[in-house]
Amino acid sequence: MAMRIVFAGTPEFALPSLRAAHSHLEVVAAYTQPDRPAGRGRALAPSPVKRQAQAWSIPVVQPESLRSKEAQQALRELEPDLVVVVAYGLILPRAVLAIPRHGCWNVHASLLPRWRGAAPIQRAIEAGDRDTGVCLMQMEAGLDTGPVMLRQSLPIGAEETGGQLHDRLAVLGASVLSDGLALQRAGLRPLAEPQEEEGVTYAHKLDKQEARLDWTMPAELLARKVRAYQPWPVAEGVVAGERLRIRGAVALPLAHQAAPGTVLAASRQGVDVACGEGALRLLVIQREGGTAITAADYLNARRDLVVT
Repeated sequence: MAMRIVFAGTPEFALPSLRAAHSHLEVVAAYTQPDRPAGRGRALAPSPVKRQAQAWSIPVVQPESLRSKEAQQALRELEPDLVVVVAYGLILPRAVLAIPRHGCWNVHASLLPRWRGAAPIQRAIEAGDRDTGVCLMQMEAGLDTGPVMLRQSLPIGAEETGGQLHDRLAVLGASVLSDGLALQRAGLRPLAEPQEEEGVTYAHKLDKQEARLDWTMPAELLARKVRAYQPWPVAEGVVAGERLRIRGAVALPLAHQAAPGTVLAASRQGVDVACGEGALRLLVIQREGGTAITAADYLNARRDLVVT
């Protein structure tokens, strides 16, 4: 079955799905967010989806919003059979959802209804979930509330970071999308099942402020935050009067009477910081203006901290 697809996505996460759509059917346009300032020079930079679409000679469309009649008419003139949305970052109004003949599909990086919203990958790690996955959802007006057509799960590694899980889910999302497109092309539209009403959680957008570690929290939670916020926004905390970015850490089940934030021990194995429960061993550290280094290298410059 010949189908005209409009793909809507912006970041790296969307690229495997764009490749899947491009390999299956005709992608008549790629919608992506407008170029944004990036780097030290703050020059305007195209999104990863824009760069890839241009490399494949797919027309690129970059509206600031899809709420205007002009933007909606431009989409209507493309005569899409299906719009595929993957981490696009713009809201699709009801009028847009009604334009494609087969509606709009969304590749979402969680096992819905758990972790609807903007940051499902990081929130799953932060919460200590053992599993996550990808859903192919038929979009409706609510936030990630649409019926699910296909889903696939995978376990979260005990030491997996947000960046590592992001990459695995991006590939899994493309696989699930590919399965859905193959069914649609064969005239076997995937069955969309309503989400369960129980178990709904929301993955609120990440904020740099919440990356600041509160040493009164349990070490287990702080260790999960460090993993979840790597590579962005990166956990940070004040250690012996110095604010550090913490890129690698593990929780230690230590019993202690020290005040939260106290350095309990510092050696080549790591810097152990007292928490509300247990201690957090800092393994990979980044000083202000520096690069990520091991705790052993950090202590070479902070001999005053060495406590064993």
